[in-house]
Amino acid sequence: MPIEHIIGVAGTALNAQLTRLNTTASNLANAGTVAGSEAEVFRARRPVFKALVEEQMTNAGAPWVGGVKVDRIVEEQAAARLVYQPTNPQANKDGYVYQSNISEVTEMVEMMAAARSYQNNVEVINTARQLLSRTLEIGKA
Repeated sequence: MPIEHIIGVAGTALNAQLTRLNTTASNLANAGTVAGSEAEVFRARRPVFKALVEEQMTNAGAPWVGGVKVDRIVEEQAAARLVYQPTNPQANKDGYVYQSNISEVTEMVEMMAAARSYQNNVEVINTARQLLSRTLEIGKA
């Protein structure tokens, strides 16, 4: 596999992990939100990745077979928490509000995993660049 393909595949992974980090940050920002009904409550979102294993799966945004792209972003279907807050203006007639289904601990683990994956792909690109540079130095001699 040519070095530019290695860098391209790692680049698609960087884009995917950046999307993962952004959705996790959005989830954390909305962790404490409440709503008056279960249909209106914010639900955690997760990106779904798709491996690019065939040429026809690629496009201008992700042209590397072997890379990855974000296929879609889905909402988690876990139930919202019912919290008793009778003074909240969004409370229903029984004094309850619906709180998002986001777990801050889960989101922090997700963020750490995405950051590690991002760092690993940066290292792949740096290693490929160093190998290319050394190869060019051998050619000069």
